[in-house]
Amino acid sequence: MLRTITCNELTKENVWQEVTLCWWVSNRRDHGWIIFIDLRDRYGITQVVFDPEDDKQSWLEANDFRSEFVVQVTWKVRNRPDWQSNPNLKTGDIEVIIKNTRLLSKSKTPPFELDDFWDLAGEDIRYKYRYIDLRRRKALENVTFRSNFLNFTRNWFASNEFLEVQTPIFTVSSPEWARDFLVPSRIHPGKFYALPQAPQQYKQLLMVWWIDKYFQIAPCFRDEDPRADRHACEFYQIDAEMSFVEQADVFNVVETYIKDVVNAVSKKEVLWDFNILSYDEALENYGSDKPDLRFGMKFVDLTDIFKNSDFSVFKNVCDTNWVIKAIKLEWQTMSRKDIDDLTQVAIKAWAKWLAYIIYDAVEWPKSPILKFFSDAEMKEMESRLEPKTWDIIFFSANEFKRAVWVLSVVRLALRDKFNLADNDKLSFAWIVDFPMFEQDEVTWKLDFCHNPFSMPHGWVEAFERQDLLNIKAIQYDLACNWYEILSWSIRNHDVESLVKAFSIVWRDKQEVMDKFGAMYEAFQYWVPPHGWFAIGMDRFMMILKDEENIREVYAFPKSWKAQDVMMNAPSIIDQSQLDELHIEIKQIEL
Repeated sequence: MLRTITCNELTKENVWQEVTLCWWVSNRRDHGWIIFIDLRDRYGITQVVFDPEDDKQSWLEANDFRSEFVVQVTWKVRNRPDWQSNPNLKTGDIEVIIKNTRLLSKSKTPPFELDDFWDLAGEDIRYKYRYIDLRRRKALENVTFRSNFLNFTRNWFASNEFLEVQTPIFTVSSPEWARDFLVPSRIHPGKFYALPQAPQQYKQLLMVWWIDKYFQIAPCFRDEDPRADRHACEFYQIDAEMSFVEQADVFNVVETYIKDVVNAVSKKEVLWDFNILSYDEALENYGSDKPDLRFGMKFVDLTDIFKNSDFSVFKNVCDTNWVIKAIKLEWQTMSRKDIDDLTQVAIKAWAKWLAYIIYDAVEWPKSPILKFFSDAEMKEMESRLEPKTWDIIFFSANEFKRAVWVLSVVRLALRDKFNLADNDKLSFAWIVDFPMFEQDEVTWKLDFCHNPFSMPHGWVEAFERQDLLNIKAIQYDLACNWYEILSWSIRNHDVESLVKAFSIVWRDKQEVMDKFGAMYEAFQYWVPPHGWFAIGMDRFMMILKDEENIREVYAFPKSWKAQDVMMNAPSIIDQSQLDELHIEIKQIEL
């Protein structure tokens, strides 16, 4: 055996024992006579001493060692001198004196530095040489964390009587949330498989099959543009479906799991009980259906106060039935430049301007808009916002969704500037009662707002209502620190009700039977009431690891351009392969 021990196994108990190590050279320090080399593997680092008085041949060989060479060394362990002890290393109290050395493989000079104190190389170069990048301690920690997270998750759900069922990767294309990735069939020319956006239909069919508690670490494939919190091409979700449950039952399972997994794999703290906000409340108070509740700055509505205001911006808003919202930043000071920078943030979020009032100790209050307000308006506004010295009030006036969105962006910018949220804390909020339908602003046609398979409040009778835009679905998201980490709903398990729901969005019964034929048929053989959830596992891990980029929690991520730059994918396919699949490529400009 080439290696008899790893770095984490090497302790003071090994002093004067003979050991064999096969590790990578981390760095080399030549002190003229004695050579010190730090060897590392995934478990840690150990210092090796090459002294010509101990073994001259090994000392000569060590002169040629360079970073990332792989070497095998054999000798004995000894205590380091007290003045050389390194408390930051697990092996910081010991070192290895060489008996003999063997060079196992040489390495080219790496394309970037791997030591933690160097600036991080760019994403494209790191991902091209990802097998080298993973030698960085932080990258390795993320891979290890992911492994621990997966192991805990599987054990947790199994111990709670969930059956892990693997669903197919090659399936049928169906109208869901995003564009499908399509796979041409050689055996069936002209026909295509689709990679599943989620195990949507399969997990509902499991409910018909008596699998009353299903889960899976499910790969999902969607042709969406990547973002900092959304990985390109594929991602993974903790997917679960349960029979005979209501919304509260789903919440109980999720909350228990999340508290357990955070406690097991992370040092972060879950704040208080999980909040529950309706979709309308979330927009009204925070301008987002994924609010960050680690800090305050709840919106205050001032529309009624300024309906007769002399301030043209507010007056025009009220005349057109729009809204005026405000937030209060407590106990902070901002320079004119700070205000101007924040105004630019608001403008990028569709605002024309950002109104404010400053309450400082010198001039209290002050703002260019004060001259437009009456004493009565100021008094009523201040009674609602209760400003104190060193507070600042910001306003947003516009059509409702735009007004609250602008203020939400301002709120988050203030959070980041003044560190209002503790990164060691996790705040969770259930967002419930989403609209079942939404209306296209151009065509005025209705479409599903969220999942088409959701049950509406009022059950099947709800679809007979005239005010369809006011139908609320039994749908839920879970927000954590301004990220959405979970969806979805209690299912609509009545087949005729499903047909009715699709007819409202201009899809007839035949299309339902064509696109969801297996479900349509299976649901006629008795299906229990059931509900589901899917936790965005990668995004949740990104939060737990304090990463700003979701790609950092993957072993082999796609780049921000949706490319695997290491494997050069996507790539051009040989004409012979295209012919075999009966595919003709249109002329394109590369």
